[in-house]
Amino acid sequence: MSTYLSQVWLLLRNYVRGTRLQEMPKTTSPETEAVLALGKSIKANKSVKFAQDNLQEDLCSLRLQESLEKWTISKSGLTSKIDDRTLGILPSGFCFRVCDRQMHEEIYDLLGNGALKPEIVNQVMELVVTGKKIHLELLFWRLEDFYRRWCQGEFIDGTPDDNLPQQTKLKLAAQNIALGLRQVDIYTGLNVLILLLELHRYAQERDELKQKIIFYPSSQPDTDNFFTSQLLRIINYSDALEIGNFSSIVGQFLKGGNFRSAYLGDANLTGANFSGADLSRAYLGDANLTGVNFSGANLSGANLGDANLSGANLSGANLSGADLSSTNLIGANLIGANLSRADLNRADLSSADLNRADLSSADLNRADLSNTNLSHADLSNAILFGANLSEANLRSVSLSHADLCRADLSGADLSHSILNGTNLSDTILFSTNLSDAILIAADLSYAKLNGAKLNNARLNGAMFLGADLSGVDLSRVILNEADLSGVILSEADLSGADITDAILFGTDLSYANLNSANLSGSNLSGAIFNGADLSHSNLSYAILGGADLSDANMEKITWGKKQQWEDVRGLETAVNVPQGLKEELGLN
Repeated sequence: MSTYLSQVWLLLRNYVRGTRLQEMPKTTSPETEAVLALGKSIKANKSVKFAQDNLQEDLCSLRLQESLEKWTISKSGLTSKIDDRTLGILPSGFCFRVCDRQMHEEIYDLLGNGALKPEIVNQVMELVVTGKKIHLELLFWRLEDFYRRWCQGEFIDGTPDDNLPQQTKLKLAAQNIALGLRQVDIYTGLNVLILLLELHRYAQERDELKQKIIFYPSSQPDTDNFFTSQLLRIINYSDALEIGNFSSIVGQFLKGGNFRSAYLGDANLTGANFSGADLSRAYLGDANLTGVNFSGANLSGANLGDANLSGANLSGANLSGADLSSTNLIGANLIGANLSRADLNRADLSSADLNRADLSSADLNRADLSNTNLSHADLSNAILFGANLSEANLRSVSLSHADLCRADLSGADLSHSILNGTNLSDTILFSTNLSDAILIAADLSYAKLNGAKLNNARLNGAMFLGADLSGVDLSRVILNEADLSGVILSEADLSGADITDAILFGTDLSYANLNSANLSGSNLSGAIFNGADLSHSNLSYAILGGADLSDANMEKITWGKKQQWEDVRGLETAVNVPQGLKEELGLN
């Protein structure tokens, strides 16, 4: 007590000194005084107010520290017996110097007239931790007991002569502080909740305390995996005074909290800080989570269906197996987030940042991913049927064995991406950048590829049934063993392409650029090369039965000695046919 009084005296002395300095008579001339009076008076008033605010905060933190210390002292003055307690039950004969009734009254007197500021909470926690006079387990146990009773409405439902919120309200009224009964009760309960959250967070960072101090704001979930609704009732009770009241008072202190299996459906938690918190298997359906900080949080198995997460920070969060169906994630930060096996069916992820996110095996059926950053993300085995990925950044992503059937990828950047075995059938790929992409055994049947870039792409064994590749840049592409039957490749750029052992049965290559392309061993039966540039191309061992070479440029082509030309059409109008081939076919 003497230490506390000396600290208070020191604060009061400094405050009085600061005030007297403002009241000292000025020695400046009247003229100078007249010029400087306004500026100095404003500065003085601000200085006095700042000093008053600091004094009040320091006094508040000191009073709170003294009370926290006092509440943990046993009647005998010893607290060592607490180590013997099990399951939250104190040893037989153990009692505190301050009984429960007195402590509850002091809590209301200390914490019932307003929300704790972060500065005060930080000061108190620093004093509590560094002072080493407070037994943290005992303090946690007593505050948690008060919180549990407060959640059950024990104090506000008390009889008139034993109603602590009512008594505190009357005490404040005597000091000309007008607060309603619910305001007093809500401030008190939420301030205790803040202290418990801070104790929990501190304990979980210490090996010697993490198993002894575990706080469940929504009560501890049972073994049957049922949701707990205690915290939601508190949120709704707090917000009855003003929408967003809970979030504005407690929101910034929720980081690192334990909210496992909590039911928070329809809750308003705008701007809250859940960074590093455990929300696994929690229910947050239809909740307002705009701008919430979930960075590094555990949301595995959580239900966030139809929730509003626009602008939320979910970087590094674990959302594996979470339900995010129809969720609003516009502009959300999901960098490095784990969304494997998550349900994002019809979710809106437009303009979100999913750089290096794990979306493997996720359900993104008809999701909106337009203008989204998915660079280096893992989308292998994901379902993206009918999804909107227009103008998305998919550079260097893994989409192997993903289902993108009927998806819209127009204008998207898929350069250097891996799409092995990916289903891209009936997909819109207008002006899509697939340069240097790997699409081995990918299915591009009936895909719309007008204006797409596939230069340097690897398309070994890919299927293009019914696809339209007219005018597409396929320079230096690898189409080894690809099935291009019936594909439209008119005016496409296939210069330097590897089309060995491919199937181009009936393929339209009119006016295509096949300069230096390798078509050896391919089936070109019925293919149309009308006006195509085949200069320097390799046609050795290719099957040319029924192919049309009308007006094709055959300058310096390579052909096999046993090449079959009998059914080839248009050779008489082809240009730059090698002299050796003319002699072989008797065209001179």
